[in-house]
Amino acid sequence: MKEERFFYVPCAQECVELPEEEAAHAVRVLRLNSGDELMLMDGAGTFYRAVVTQVSGKHCFYDIQESLTQAPAWLGHLHLAVAPTKMMERMEWMVEKATEIGIDELSLLDCRFSERHIVKTQRLERIIVSAMKQSHKAWKPLVNEMTDFRSFLAAHSSGTSARYIAHCYHEIPRVNLFEELKTNSDPSVLVMIGPEGDFSIDEVRMALDAGFISVDLGKSRLRTETACIASVMMMQLSRQ
Repeated sequence: MKEERFFYVPCAQECVELPEEEAAHAVRVLRLNSGDELMLMDGAGTFYRAVVTQVSGKHCFYDIQESLTQAPAWLGHLHLAVAPTKMMERMEWMVEKATEIGIDELSLLDCRFSERHIVKTQRLERIIVSAMKQSHKAWKPLVNEMTDFRSFLAAHSSGTSARYIAHCYHEIPRVNLFEELKTNSDPSVLVMIGPEGDFSIDEVRMALDAGFISVDLGKSRLRTETACIASVMMMQLSRQ
């Protein structure tokens, strides 16, 4: 069976031409020509079966043959909030894998023990688009600019989602995230993961005061990016 070629076109139904970066891949790498088939994704829940109508220099024009509305692959809204690692390569790897597994929203936190206070979200966006195309995800995850911990808590101190903060402080009671998710009926989930030095104990207590539930991710002490992937996997398994 011939592999389908996916291209990210946010305004696919209103446009007739691939975006510049997608066109470059179609023309220079895949060497598509008039009559070749391709699949478009708008990142908002719809795939489009299309055919190339014209290739000219750096341009690739198409005509939509069929719109394919996709059904959500999981329940609710899965939101991961994380304090980025000092080494961005580890964070970029995490974002790619989290997108492949399935997530709806990513927030970046600036915490007391954070070693990185600035993140260029444009690169993360490109990584997400690439992972979307590879894993055939119909919805593009939302990426939020970095915000300080207190402001994030203030913005998420209420709502209908199940809210959790994962940490390693034994003096603060914790429940296992996966066991808690299996018994919680809220379809939407928000999990916060701290920096490499963990959240400060004061930050954990502030989160609990804001209605977050204290959780662990198992018996092992995990790196930030590993904790993120474990959390996303638990969210997915509990919301299928």
